[in-house]
Amino acid sequence: MNPRLLLSIIVMVFLLITACAAWGRPAAPIQWLGSIEIAVGRGEKGPWQQNASRYDYVDDPTVAIDVAGAIAIAWADQQKKDVLFQRVSADGVRQGSPINVSNNSASFSWLPRIIIAPQDAQRIYILWQEIIFSGGSHGGDILFARSDDAGASFSAPLNLSNSVGGDGKGRINRDVWSNGSLDLAISSNGHLYAAWTEYEGGLWLARSTNGGKDFSSAHRVAGDQARPARAPALAIGPDHAVYLAWTVGQDPGADIRVARSRDHGNSFGPPQMVGAGRGYSDAPKLAFDARGTLHLVYAESAGGPFARYHIRHSRWLEGGGGFGAARAISSSSVVSAGVATSAGYPALAADAQGRVCVIWEVFADPEASPFSLAFTVSDDGGDSFTPPAMVPASRDPAAGRNGSQQGLLMKKLAMNAAGAIAIVNSSLQPNQRSRVWLMRAQWLR
Repeated sequence: MNPRLLLSIIVMVFLLITACAAWGRPAAPIQWLGSIEIAVGRGEKGPWQQNASRYDYVDDPTVAIDVAGAIAIAWADQQKKDVLFQRVSADGVRQGSPINVSNNSASFSWLPRIIIAPQDAQRIYILWQEIIFSGGSHGGDILFARSDDAGASFSAPLNLSNSVGGDGKGRINRDVWSNGSLDLAISSNGHLYAAWTEYEGGLWLARSTNGGKDFSSAHRVAGDQARPARAPALAIGPDHAVYLAWTVGQDPGADIRVARSRDHGNSFGPPQMVGAGRGYSDAPKLAFDARGTLHLVYAESAGGPFARYHIRHSRWLEGGGGFGAARAISSSSVVSAGVATSAGYPALAADAQGRVCVIWEVFADPEASPFSLAFTVSDDGGDSFTPPAMVPASRDPAAGRNGSQQGLLMKKLAMNAAGAIAIVNSSLQPNQRSRVWLMRAQWLR
């Protein structure tokens, strides 16, 4: 059979299956509010020569949103080798010029995380991976800065790891790893928690009880050379319990681990395994809704870490019984101008009404870069989800490669208690251009 005809038949079958599956199910109750360009740059990415590499592009966006709907965005400018910050008003207007957070052009700063204090929107915290070479096999340290004036200025960076372990790297095997293996969370009483992994395998945690003025010495929670920890995710419960999720490398059948600490992160109980027996599980994300339900999403592949993935969702059962059975919430339906054969690297957010939003990277080929973002939402606390759909304007019209050039362990989604949604994305068209942009949405009910 002619290959083009065969592909057309496959596409039509996918469309039919998707239409049948969605028949009678409500569309997502989301109003999309357009997109805003945040940063543009060239598309130059030369060969890796450590901090002497010739890079000139923008990348690695992350986002937070406060109770009033104002949006905070951080990203990496590879030409400056710094993390930059931009504030956007609730009605989508950029506020002032970008602020340089890392202020160190001697070393690359990558893949930040950003949060806004829940009780004080003037306080903004940013964590990132800085490629400092300290004598180990891989460069990397975890740096942190805070703002007490809504991002008009930031403190001098603190080095939370200060090690030779190659911090911020999440290893799949000796030759393949992702940068951006870190996370940042805040409790309702203002305690900050930073987690990260290192190339050598350890999973580390540090805590601040004074709004980020200083942090405790980091301590190892899990991970070693044989089972290197990867992709940590944090969530803080209404009782201030700390939940930490991660996966591991060197294991084609790895499961998601979720451990809980009842003593402010000083110690953790034995981790619960989620996704057992289903293949390789990766890139977990955790979020509490205002009702106190803990949600978990992650990517899973039956064929190991380099095959096709789908996205699964689970919830922590009432009464402390651990996570319930996970179920798939993505699909391989035909989307936009390409066929989505893989869905990976999810992001997760929940609001005060128990509504849940999940986005993920869309791949036409599991071994290629993603080309867009897809989403699904739940307005019943995760009992059911709408049919997956494309995030409008999430694909670069110039067909640039989607996502970070340093690894796809990112946090591109934020949602506030009222259901205002902010999503960021980046793209690179080699030797032509790069861009970072924001997409906004609002729940309709």
